[in-house]
Amino acid sequence: MLVKSFSINNLRNVKIAQFNPIPGLNCFVGPNGSGKTSLLEALVLLSKGRSFRSGQISSIIGNKNNKLQIIATIKSDSKDSHQLGMERGVEHWNARHNGEAVTQLSELTQLLPYVLLEPSSHRLVSGPPEGRRKYLDWGVFHVKQGFLTLWRRYNRTLKQRNAALRQSAADVVESLDLPLASLGEELHGAREQYAACLTGKLQGRLEQLDKNLGGIGMRYRKGWSGESLLEAVQQSVKRDTERGTTGSGPHKAELYFSLDGTAAKEKLSRGEQKVLTAALLMAQAQLICESGEKPVLLLDDLASELDRKHLEKVLGAGLDLGVQIWLTGTVLPQAVELCGADFKLFHVKHGKVS
Repeated sequence: MLVKSFSINNLRNVKIAQFNPIPGLNCFVGPNGSGKTSLLEALVLLSKGRSFRSGQISSIIGNKNNKLQIIATIKSDSKDSHQLGMERGVEHWNARHNGEAVTQLSELTQLLPYVLLEPSSHRLVSGPPEGRRKYLDWGVFHVKQGFLTLWRRYNRTLKQRNAALRQSAADVVESLDLPLASLGEELHGAREQYAACLTGKLQGRLEQLDKNLGGIGMRYRKGWSGESLLEAVQQSVKRDTERGTTGSGPHKAELYFSLDGTAAKEKLSRGEQKVLTAALLMAQAQLICESGEKPVLLLDDLASELDRKHLEKVLGAGLDLGVQIWLTGTVLPQAVELCGADFKLFHVKHGKVS
């Protein structure tokens, strides 16, 4: 998938911006606060309806008309052209695909996949398990048809069981155990299959980015003990009732990274965590490429996060995958010129792109 044209109206300090990226490497250069990251934020917002920088839409909308607009023309890998548009207000959103109203944002997400590497991405390794589950689910969504429906059904059933636990409604809890376990096992199976594919790709990416990290292992933990999820939730019902929440299931799953038998985050430096994160995201980009539309690779201020050698390797990996790359920085990184690829340079200043 390629973004052919992109326009933004009233997002943060970007009042009006329009630009036409090339299929390969696109570099957005400008001083801090100029609006570079907002360009990447706009693509993420168009894809899934929310920002990676802020959960409050009011902080994203500029000062004009209390709404923002994003429009993109994209070309799919099958050469079909699509026009996507979104308008967001504080209390409303509407989106269109080729002039037709969009009722589910997942339609845009499927058409506009992306992989984002930005300054806080290292929390994928050092942060709480929730971030790693989201990372897993983002990948599974793009490679397994019907996963989003399954995920929603499981989480809806989980919320119902938790509500029944808090109300000590034992009969309702019991009636929900079987559907929760059935959906949970299916959700786990999809994640486990993806994680197995991811493990193989990750080792290749670690070898490519930093051979010193080749000994890192990754293991997917399903979120309950024993074989049967039904047995696990039934055996823990007393404890779950006391806590008012379900303690076993794929909502407790974890991606665990180890190095020489110890949790990797305890042994890796901050810089090594960033390289591992880059390898994880490049492995995910590779799997998405092999399973569907190629994602846009968004690299925000990577020159301040990775040294020249690692940045050059990340760019090389993205170019080898044939994905479109959006890279931001205060200056053009030396790695861009050293990678030997053609690139398009955009200057960003006071929210304007030229």
